[in-house]
This record gives sequence, C-alpha cells and structure tokens, in this order.
Amino acid sequence: MLRPEGTFTHQALRTVTDADARPFASVQAVLNAVRSGEIEAGLVPIENSVEGGVTATLDNLASGEPLVITSEVLLPVAFVLAVRPGTAISDVRRVITHPHAHAQTRDWVIANLPQAVVTEGGSTAGAAEEVAREDSRFDAAICARVAADLYGLDCLATDIADNPDAVTRFVMVRRPGALPEPTGADKTTLVAYMFADHSGALLDILQQFAMRGVNLTRIESRPTKKAFGDYCFSIDAEGHIGEPRLRGTLKGLHRVCRTVTFLGSYPRADKVEPKIARGFTDADYAAAERWIDDLMGREPRA
Repeated sequence: MLRPEGTFTHQALRTVTDADARPFASVQAVLNAVRSGEIEAGLVPIENSVEGGVTATLDNLASGEPLVITSEVLLPVAFVLAVRPGTAISDVRRVITHPHAHAQTRDWVIANLPQAVVTEGGSTAGAAEEVAREDSRFDAAICARVAADLYGLDCLATDIADNPDAVTRFVMVRRPGALPEPTGADKTTLVAYMFADHSGALLDILQQFAMRGVNLTRIESRPTKKAFGDYCFSIDAEGHIGEPRLRGTLKGLHRVCRTVTFLGSYPRADKVEPKIARGFTDADYAAAERWIDDLMGREPRA
C-alpha cells in the first residue's frame, strides 16, 4: 500500500484484509518490493472512473519482472478540504493534494478557492500529514475524511468531488504462481505489443477478442518508452484464461503480436457476469471439439 496511513489505498486494503500493512512511498516501490520478495503482495491503484488509468501502475506492471493481479477492489472516493484548526476558508491560499484528487476536484476549487494555488504531491494522506505541521507552507489539503481525522485537521468542506459517483479501482499484485480459479465473473488483464506499426495493427489485436465474443472493459494505449510513436495496449477483458474463449484469444494474440504480457485472471469486484453470445460458451467450444474428434475418428472427449 502507499504511505502514510489514511490514503485511499489504505482504506481499500482494509476492506479485504486485517493483515499488517507495510506502507511504501510510491507505486513503483510497492511493486519492486513484491518482485524482490520483500513483501508477499501489494495493493496499488490502477484505474479511476473519472481520470482513467493510473499510469504509474500500468507502466510498472508492463515492464520489469513478471507480476500477476490476483484480485481487485472498488472504492467510492470522497474528498474533503482539510485545514489546521482555526483556519478560515478565506485564509486558504496554498493547497496540496494528489494529482488524481486535484483532477477530481478541480471545478470545486475554481469555484470556491479562486485565490488558491494547488500543488500536487505523492498522496492525499501525505498532503494531510504535511498540512498538520505547524510550520507547513500549505494552508489546506484535499484528502479523505479519515486522513483529516488521523492528523487532527478540521474539514472546512466535505464531498467536494466534481463527480460524486467517482470510484477508484485497486489491484492486489503478487509474484507469478497458481491463478485464482474461474468464478464465472472474472477479468483478465494483459498488455499487447504490436508486431509492427502498420495500418490496421490495432484492428489485428481487437479482432482476436471480437471473433471469440470477448468483451473489453478497458483499453488504453501507452508508450513503450523505446521509440517515439511506439505504443502498446493495456487491456482488461471479461473472462478467465481457464475458459476456452479467453484461452483462444490469448493464443491468437500470441500469433499476431510481438509480445503479450499476461497480468492475471481474477474475480471481478463487482461480480458482474459476462453476457456470452451463442457459439462462445464453454459448452459450445466443447461440442465443437467433440465434433472434430468424431470427424477424425478419435474417441470423443467428455
């Protein structure tokens, strides 16, 4: 998890486990600690319903030693304007917060703190911790209420998010090993690298999903950082690698892509089951295999 206590990541972690949590300063530090074996697993933010993907997580998962996602957490996000006791809203000139928190409260800040300058820092809880210092140069923090309470700050305003329905998605990441069993409501995350940049290169990738009836829940292009204009695609798809349609999709991607980085198949936090069209269910695939075996004179499969 990200430090200090009181971050949204800390809150998300507490919804799934009471185990001792070790805080780290950044997403990269968390993932490096998992890779080295320093910790067994790490929880990091990967996507926000307002701002989209968390690039620090997407890029660090796509590179370096392999890691896999084993579960996810969805956390509704609410922000407060936290100040040292005795501070009036007219006194607020300097505000500190996390970049994603700033993005999600920008309109409120413009409307209510037109005189304020916002500085982006490492975490919302870190912002609260900074403002709590008597010698801090910042007058207020945009953070979670739990962080304001933790550091003894007053809430001048609550529910200041521009979108009250904002949700942040977090993922639990571990070193490769046995994958969670299919539940019927699963998600698979991967990164697909084009074999070469050409007209229709993305279509080549998307066709592998479409021709097998696999729906995507997220797709984002990210620079590979190897050459200008060289991009890969970070993808979440409905389904589990243990299911024939996803297994076939991954095989197809392996054929048409330069590289495919598999980042895990795991239960969806919202437990939403995919709508699988006729011809793409496990039973349909099994029936097709039995038909082929019969044509070839083989003993039919169960």
